[in-house]
Amino acid sequence: MHDHSHSHSHSRQDGRQRGAERRGLMLALITTSVILVAEAVGGWLSNSLALLADAGHMLSDALALVLAYAAISLAERPATRSKTYGWYRLEILAALLNGVVLVVIAVFIVWEAYERIQHPPDVGIPLMLVIAAIGLVANVLGLFFLSGHNHSLNMRGAYLHVLGDLLSSVGVVIGGVAMWATGAMWVDPVLSVLISLIIVAGAWRLLKESVDVLLEATPAGIDHEEVENKIKALEGVIGVHDLHIWCLTSGLNALSCHVEVEQERLAKCDSVLDAIRHIAREEFSIGHVTVQVEPEGYGSRQMIHWRLPEVDSHEH
Repeated sequence: MHDHSHSHSHSRQDGRQRGAERRGLMLALITTSVILVAEAVGGWLSNSLALLADAGHMLSDALALVLAYAAISLAERPATRSKTYGWYRLEILAALLNGVVLVVIAVFIVWEAYERIQHPPDVGIPLMLVIAAIGLVANVLGLFFLSGHNHSLNMRGAYLHVLGDLLSSVGVVIGGVAMWATGAMWVDPVLSVLISLIIVAGAWRLLKESVDVLLEATPAGIDHEEVENKIKALEGVIGVHDLHIWCLTSGLNALSCHVEVEQERLAKCDSVLDAIRHIAREEFSIGHVTVQVEPEGYGSRQMIHWRLPEVDSHEH
């Protein structure tokens, strides 16, 4: 006996919510992209590596916003017979590629900063400050566009990325003011190194999460043993085996398991299935649940059939 449960809501309220999230993400993405170009051009013209590094940071967060938007859009595309889970994993593959690109950008920035620390070049501080101030205002706007939509992990991640942009812009403005006041041009490459470290931290997290999803690891924040124990504690449940918990894409978790129940409950196991669905959804945010109900001892008998023949280590 199998039970398949999908938590895809088609209510009008959810549709409005997704529409509002998409609009907020698009506005934040447009703002971030405009400032990215402005900082890249401004950094080149003013010879400010800190501005170029911040443009790299903005690029990382623009990619994060694209992925967040894609996650919402792909979640609405129906699965097909050849792609039974739909297109969710495209987001993960894109995230993996983005993580690699960001590490390369960060390494380039650090190498260039090393050269500049030894021989600090002149920096066009007024232009640098103007661009950094515009970036600061734009990041405040981006944060405003995403405020109120951070109830999901996907949107919360996008919000935190833009918040990181805001803090980075504050750092560039402070660095520009310090350079203007003291004439210490070494502040610019040092500031760029700090920003590149922020990029690497974000890229590392992106790479780790992407690889974990592709390896179908247990999602962060879900205790595999705790889920198993809660299912075992249900009335009528004798044991649980082949319990798998994985993530299809950001915020979309799945679970499958075999549950042995008492013989007299086989004919009426709806209450057990309902309880497992409730635990998965309400306590662990697992939306896709597949359960195979088995009679007592069934799993043990199957293990005997699959057991490999013993090999005598003394045989030659």
